[in-house]
Amino acid sequence: MRTLVDIDEEVLEEAMRLTDARTKKEVINLSLRELVRRMRIEGLKSKLGQVNLDMDHGKLERMRNDD
Repeated sequence: MRTLVDIDEEVLEEAMRLTDARTKKEVINLSLRELVRRMRIEGLKSKLGQVNLDMDHGKLERMRNDD
């Protein structure tokens, strides 16, 4: 898909240098994939919350020894 966008050249050049991307297309696609990955991780983190395992070292050892 072709799209015309105005991109900060300095940021684009730095991203290309840091990622060793050879083309603008490559660094833009890499950046978008990374953004999506990070946003998905944040979404999962917000859904996880906290779990009270009611676990101490003794219980953990007993569980390990039961196998």
